[in-house]
Amino acid sequence: MIRFGFLQHGRVRRRSSLCKGFMVSIYVCGEDKTRQISNWVIKKNVKGEFSLTCHYPSKKPEETPLGDCTVVPTLELNDMLLLKKGSSLFDPVESVVIYGEKYALVQYSGNAQKYLFKTDNIELVSPTSITDEPAFTYFRSVAVARVSVAAAGDKKSIAENINRQMETISLSPATALHAYCKGQHGKLESPGNFIFPFGLNESQLKAVEEAFRSQISVIEGPPGTGKTQTILNIIANILLQGKTVAVVSNNNPAVENIYEKLGKCGLDYLVARLGSVQNQKAFFAERSLRPSADPEPAPSLESIQSVLQQLKRYLGARNAVAQLQVEINELEIERRYLVEWQQENGVVGPSLDRYKLSPEKTTDLMAYLEQLASQRIRIRDRIELLFNFRILRTRPFDNWEKRMSAFYSLQRHYYDKVLQEKRVELAGQEEALRVGNFKALLDELTSSSMRHLKHHLHGHISSDDTFDITYKKRLDVFLKRYPVIGSGTHSIVNSLGGKAVLDYVIIDEASQQDIVPGVLALSCAKNLIIVGDRKQLAHIPDELGLEAPAPWYDCERYSLLDSCVRVFGDSIPITLLKEHYRCHPRIIQFCNQQFYDNQLVPMTTDNGEKSLTLLVTAKGNHTRNNSNLRELDSLLAVLDGSGESLWEGEDGRGFIAPFKNQATLSSAYLPADFVKDTVHKFQGRECDEIVFSTVLDKYKSPRRLSFVDDSRMVNVAVSRAKHRFTLVCRLK
Repeated sequence: MIRFGFLQHGRVRRRSSLCKGFMVSIYVCGEDKTRQISNWVIKKNVKGEFSLTCHYPSKKPEETPLGDCTVVPTLELNDMLLLKKGSSLFDPVESVVIYGEKYALVQYSGNAQKYLFKTDNIELVSPTSITDEPAFTYFRSVAVARVSVAAAGDKKSIAENINRQMETISLSPATALHAYCKGQHGKLESPGNFIFPFGLNESQLKAVEEAFRSQISVIEGPPGTGKTQTILNIIANILLQGKTVAVVSNNNPAVENIYEKLGKCGLDYLVARLGSVQNQKAFFAERSLRPSADPEPAPSLESIQSVLQQLKRYLGARNAVAQLQVEINELEIERRYLVEWQQENGVVGPSLDRYKLSPEKTTDLMAYLEQLASQRIRIRDRIELLFNFRILRTRPFDNWEKRMSAFYSLQRHYYDKVLQEKRVELAGQEEALRVGNFKALLDELTSSSMRHLKHHLHGHISSDDTFDITYKKRLDVFLKRYPVIGSGTHSIVNSLGGKAVLDYVIIDEASQQDIVPGVLALSCAKNLIIVGDRKQLAHIPDELGLEAPAPWYDCERYSLLDSCVRVFGDSIPITLLKEHYRCHPRIIQFCNQQFYDNQLVPMTTDNGEKSLTLLVTAKGNHTRNNSNLRELDSLLAVLDGSGESLWEGEDGRGFIAPFKNQATLSSAYLPADFVKDTVHKFQGRECDEIVFSTVLDKYKSPRRLSFVDDSRMVNVAVSRAKHRFTLVCRLK
């Protein structure tokens, strides 16, 4: 029985058994030559014709026109996509004839000429019907509608450009777009042996590992949590695997930051900064050349993994040190306020140290005394006090006044005991890091990973630097020279030509990414890593009134990040980056407690600085057309005499407001060194000092209050400040 190539999930696959355990029959001019020959070859002869050559054990080979030969099995296919070995391009083919699972005779669409390939060197895929799916049909309708409503100028051109690209996307079923529209994604076999040339913490380790286990993965990156560092580590591991990646965003500063960090460590020569025609021309005019010098000797991957395994044992301890320090700082502040209140009110309580109460027993006893109130202590109460708290003598609690005095003492005792326990725990964790030589291990991991990566790239990256604006004619060669593609989401298909499917696409600032240009990026890669923060501001979509086929695809309700999370739910890994490195602990703790369920770990240090300030304006109705001059006057009144920043830092100070009119008005009054803008425009930026003007007065409308008090608006406003945040408002 002859078995031959077959289609499975739209792909033509080869069975190794065909070459070993199953025979291919060869007929030449009707005669069965199968048992006589030792091998057979199809080739193109000097006349440009295809022929089949039979090789015999004991006589010369015989060449016969292919048309006079029959190979069993032979499989004929139409309208397929062809992917060459080592290529990223899925070329449409009109027809293909597969001979004996060994050769494929291919005719490309729109080309009468036929081409011969060995089946080992190609993969044939049935085009996806994704363009007929309800989700994609809806996206196309949105793109068309946006063209019709867009005002003339840049917005119109962008809408038309997106619409054109929607018509030329890759039809490969392997893309992330196919997974997104179908709501089904694949699992990946993790390559393991990861490197971390850009540093590492506990959350980043998990984010990198998860990115290579699932076709779709999400990284939630709150402000200042090392999102760029995580992306760079992922890119490094993609490069180590010899694969390609596009890094895209609708926000140019986001990807510019990635380019800058790659440039600082001499890896910008790997990046093709494409996008618009203007960007492409600028790139080819100024692109970085491949380093010609040999890199320094690199440590082995095995030695790097050994360091990583040691380091993993201490990542949790480093987070514990930071978290404990924050908790101790907060407890010390609470205790100070308690002591001040007790002193101001003349509260003096007896010492309760002799009872040796733990913090838990202390709070239990406080609750018990509250429950007793002014009741007389009964025998039952005496028994409970003895067995639960080891209190034999009840005289210190025999009336209401004594109980209240004891209650106040218990409050201070609680803070003293908790602080004592926290400090002991902190000392233990710090000692573990010291003994484990954590910092040296981290430095070694980072340094050895970078050296290994550069050594690997030197031997694998093409030295061809002859590309220009016509690069798409040699796109496969171009991608071997530039495995990292940078672009905006609205121009990525143009940048790659519509046939290319890269291994990965990383979408940064995805919480601000509109779905429709976002799906263009999904069509260009097999695997999607989507990075953003659902707790920050989303994009502001056009209202078209088009009904989505399912709520989670609605372009007017959701960003691409929100949509992906809702489409795939718990089936995809969602990693929260927890370690925060930007803001003063008191600043980020506000955001942490209000918006992130206390999951963030502030890694900055509180040295007692005045980091939070409330500036209250005078009473009255001072708001006009979403601007408030009184708030600016109040701010000017408290600025230091010179008007200079109180913080010396390269990031200066910023003034942000929820309304454009207030930001514009501030330009006429505030010192020139203030960066002035709306909260929406400030997302992704940071300053040493931030002043947030609420533009509210006593006649605030519910609509305006709702807009200003939006949790994502407040989160963005507060988390822009590194050292000091000032809120300007009128208290009710």
